[in-house]
Amino acid sequence: MLTVDEALQLVGQHAAQLAPIRIRLRDALGLVLADEVTSDVDSPPYNKAMMDGFAVVASDRSPTRTIIESIMAGDVPRRPIRPGTTARVMTGAPLPDGATAVVPVEQTELVDDRTVRLEWIDPPPGKHIMPQGLSMSSGQCIAAAGRRIDSITMAVLAEAGAAVLSVVPRPTVSVLTTGNELVSVDERPAAGQIRNSNGPLLTSALCEGDYAPSVLPSGRDELDELVELAQQGLEADVLLVTGGVSAGVKDLVPAALAQAGVQQVFHKVALKPGKPLWFGIVPREHGPPRLVFGLPGNPVSGFVCFHLFVIPALAVLAGRADSVVLRLSKGTSMGEFAYGGGREMFRPAYVDAQQRVEIFPWHGSADLAGMVRANCLVRLSETGVELAAGDRLEYVRLPGINPGK
Repeated sequence: MLTVDEALQLVGQHAAQLAPIRIRLRDALGLVLADEVTSDVDSPPYNKAMMDGFAVVASDRSPTRTIIESIMAGDVPRRPIRPGTTARVMTGAPLPDGATAVVPVEQTELVDDRTVRLEWIDPPPGKHIMPQGLSMSSGQCIAAAGRRIDSITMAVLAEAGAAVLSVVPRPTVSVLTTGNELVSVDERPAAGQIRNSNGPLLTSALCEGDYAPSVLPSGRDELDELVELAQQGLEADVLLVTGGVSAGVKDLVPAALAQAGVQQVFHKVALKPGKPLWFGIVPREHGPPRLVFGLPGNPVSGFVCFHLFVIPALAVLAGRADSVVLRLSKGTSMGEFAYGGGREMFRPAYVDAQQRVEIFPWHGSADLAGMVRANCLVRLSETGVELAAGDRLEYVRLPGINPGK
């Protein structure tokens, strides 16, 4: 049976960044730039006044100046500033030729409509002026390839004139839950039935990661039905199937995926919870293959496999990461805990702001309610672990989860 690291390596061999697309800037939030972006303008595009006041020649010591014009933001100065003259300027306005400083309006007194007396006659050159091109210059790279576009980047790209961008698209993801026992959330389960929690669990976790899932109808444990649903799901870059991947009579998902054209890469990992994990691919003529994950039906098992394997793979497809790897953090145990070993375990736990980890009571892969406080998965060795308070340990943070005590 594969170890977690071996399984991750196999997933990584097949996960690759999606081909870039060109989109409008307004649609780019959260995506990753495929190419660098350069500015087509200087910013500011002129020497800019940073205060309401009067533009002056800094070396002129005359206390009284003649006001030759008023300049608002958006105006174009008409006359140069010379010793003995000044122009009233507003914040953001372009400075006229010859102006080398701005005296704030609070440090002036109007004598009449055309004359101003300066209380500050010796401002240093450049005071309250933002020189042309100080923020960015025409032709300058203002966002490198690989940068994820956030709100600040959106604003800078807009200022730079990047109306259309080359970006890595979000991978499309289909979610297929399976099992005769499943009923929807608005139904009361009859004998032998349970509500479908895997669908909401995965779709909400995908949304937390800024991926937009497509949810397929829940599939019954019938081979033909599962094949048809899998074929629909394979229109996406990634297909997630929950349930039907263990060793029971009705565990038909591997056979259904094979009939739908999916090539198995591995089945089962030495992992607790999550042993039945299944992974396969559908090659494409152009671009990376479609990825298919058969997640265990027990909700916590599926959740653990989703965070260990699916999230890192999606990050590579979306251009957010270069490789499929575990993002491990280090912390200390809050108390004693023993694990007898057998398989590597990723156990739900709570980590605080000081990286102290509490391993609280939890009742196994079907105990979804016991996960409410979890915000991390503690990595425990297959050889067994005896933890005491203060011992060092490793954990995987669960992104997007904000547990209460």
